[in-house]
Amino acid sequence: MASVFKRLNLLRGFAALALGLLVAGQPAFASSRIKDIAEVEGVRDNVLIGYGLVVGLNGTGDKTDDITFTKESLIAMLERLGVNTRDGKLDTKNIAAVMVTATLPAFSRQGTRIDVTVSAMGKATSLQGGTLLVTPLVGADGEVYAVSQGQVAIGGFSATGQGQSVTKGVPTSGRIANGAIVEREIPFSLNSLRDIKLSLRNPDFTTARRISQAVNAYLGTRVANPLDPSTVQIAVPASYAGSVVDLITDVEQLRVEPDQLARVVIDEKSGIIVIGANVRISEVAIAQGNLTIRVTETPQVSQPAPFSATGTTTVVPRTDIQVDENADKRLAIVNEGVSLQELVDGLNALGVGPRDMIGILQAIKAAGALNAEIEVM
Repeated sequence: MASVFKRLNLLRGFAALALGLLVAGQPAFASSRIKDIAEVEGVRDNVLIGYGLVVGLNGTGDKTDDITFTKESLIAMLERLGVNTRDGKLDTKNIAAVMVTATLPAFSRQGTRIDVTVSAMGKATSLQGGTLLVTPLVGADGEVYAVSQGQVAIGGFSATGQGQSVTKGVPTSGRIANGAIVEREIPFSLNSLRDIKLSLRNPDFTTARRISQAVNAYLGTRVANPLDPSTVQIAVPASYAGSVVDLITDVEQLRVEPDQLARVVIDEKSGIIVIGANVRISEVAIAQGNLTIRVTETPQVSQPAPFSATGTTTVVPRTDIQVDENADKRLAIVNEGVSLQELVDGLNALGVGPRDMIGILQAIKAAGALNAEIEVM
């Protein structure tokens, strides 16, 4: 009998050990990878812009007599090709002046291709079937980093008749997949860095400290230091010298639990309210109700009997006034320290709509009972 109890205790011990290992192997609640909440400083995209011409349109382009910059651009292009059109009259609607935009990814090498977006500037009604001519794309420093050209693909269409027109999407804007070739590289030597900086997407003191603690615990030495709420500096250890990519790869997979501010975001235009999980309020009484007066005019016509020699036709006013004082609304008490779910349930129980809820939250904040920040968009 004693051996049976010994075996049962042994099985219980193994079960407890297995459960402990299972729980320990699970990631922290609401934890995120450092890769998802921070970026490496210097590893960034760059925006490019250019001005060009789209040709080959089926009468849906700019009218050169009305759009001066389209006409001048066409003349300049033809002159570069050896065609003199200064003395002639250009009247065509098969060409459109466009702005060309693109994003140059980090570490893009010379000869690689990127996508571009083409948008009409003048009175062109559609870019369907058009071809973008050679267009240099410049950066903020005025240098040319890519050159684009190709067939424009639009996501909509436009059809017009004498009595009706149909437009779907935006036919005056389109894209060219792999429509630009990178001609200039942005110099940046990543592997020669002696330290890297992580920039938090949502700056926070607590989150920055947790990131530095996670990195130090993984590397076994104090190399990470939070400089401010949005920046964590990591000194490259000797074991990663000349291999910063390996360090970034290992660090960005670490998991931390980002902290959040207690914040209520309100969009007045659309009536959208977003309440953070850490929002708490002190004990407060809430009453919501509006006085509504509805006046309805239904005039009636009074006229004499048929074939009557006397009497006139008159309009008799009929007015109906209704007063709604929302007598069914009651004063409700919200207890101290309620959670987000309890706060929403309490306001919904009062029959409060999104618009009224915005006013209630602002009134609670003004009373000093809302322990959160209100941000109005």
